[in-house]
Formats: sequence, C-alpha cells, structure tokens
Amino acid sequence: MDAQALINCWEHGRRRHTLDRALLLFAAAEPAADVESLADRPLGERNAALLRLRRAVFGDELKSCVDCPECAEWLEFTLSANALLARAPEFATAPEGFLEIQGLRVRLPTTRDLASAAREADPVSASCRLLQRLCLDGAPESVSAEFEAEMARVLDAADPCMDFGIDLTCPACAHAWNASFDVPGFLWEEIDTRARRLLDEVHALARSYGWSERQILEMSDVRRGAYLERVLA
Repeated sequence: MDAQALINCWEHGRRRHTLDRALLLFAAAEPAADVESLADRPLGERNAALLRLRRAVFGDELKSCVDCPECAEWLEFTLSANALLARAPEFATAPEGFLEIQGLRVRLPTTRDLASAAREADPVSASCRLLQRLCLDGAPESVSAEFEAEMARVLDAADPCMDFGIDLTCPACAHAWNASFDVPGFLWEEIDTRARRLLDEVHALARSYGWSERQILEMSDVRRGAYLERVLA
C-alpha cells in the first residue's frame, strides 16, 4: 500500500461503518480475493490479514494505550504483529466444516454475522441473533452459563485470532485484567492519522512548488520530507 493507495483507502472508508471499514481493509490486504466472499471469512482470518497489512505498511511494533478500568490510570504498551500472527491457524475448523458444542453443530463467526447482530436494538438481542446464526441446527431455547463458557472456549481454540486478549496490569493500582485488542480499529486509526498527515504534506508542497497531488505522493517519504524541511525552514 503506497501513499496514493493509502489515501484512496482512507477516502473510501472514512464515512463507513466500522465493520465496512474492516472489510475495506481486508480487501486491501487480500487484493486477489473475491471481494464478495470476504464478509463470510472467519474473523480470525480477517484479523490475521490486517496484521500482515499493518506490518507491511507500518512495521512490526504496535504501540497502544488504554485506561485502567479500576483507577483510570493511562497505560501504554507495545505489541508485536509477528507475535500475534504466531497464533494464526490454517482456519480449517474440522473436516465437516463445523465445530461441535454439547451436541450442537456450530461454525466460526464472520464479519457478516457481526453486521447482522449489530442491527439489533440491545446487546442481549444482538447476542441471541449471533447465536442463532452460528448454530447450524438452530439455537437452543435457553442458554446456560456453562454452554456460553464452552462455546467461547471452543471458538477461541479453533480461531485464536478471532479475539486477541491482552493481559494487562495497572502499575498504579495493581489491577489485572484482560483487554480485547481491536485489530481493524487500531489499523484504521493509524491509516487515518497517516492519510491526514499526507494531505497536509501535499497541501504544503503544492502551495510552494505547484506540484500535483500525484507527483507529490509518488515521491519517497525521504524525498518528500526533504522538500518539506525546505518549505518549513
């Protein structure tokens, strides 16, 4: 993804729903794939593809931050795309294409499943909707805590990239918790920041030299930066 492709991606995604943005990034990460099929790929496959895209564009280190849920202390931490990708399986759930949980056939969730659940009015309805979609033989009328725990365990084991849980400990109050790392959201924030910076650079150089956007974006980061130093001197 060069500078022009990054800005094009940002332009098409900035007004979209977060799930649509995730698919847009998925398509950028897998340019040879059938776009229509991406919404039906397992979430872990999507997340792994986005991590590879992120590594190619921004490097391996992922610097992030979060508020402690107990005392609101600001925590900064660094993750590794390579380390997260080490969890990625081959996405073959079973020879039959499904998992079995307490006698029920269940499949891995996809972006399309999340989009369907997102249309519900409240979290409980959304959870029920998602369960209905994942259970191939129909969702049970009542779901026990044991079933929910077993389902979470089986899905996580089959698709370790579906939801990256990060173990954190607050240095201020020693509170320990597991935070979910949102791969599409994190990558989009980085693309948004980089695209806005590139637009600022285009604006400054176009005003000073009269070059077109394409001419400026086709320059390497080093050459573009060298011209910016002279403009701002």
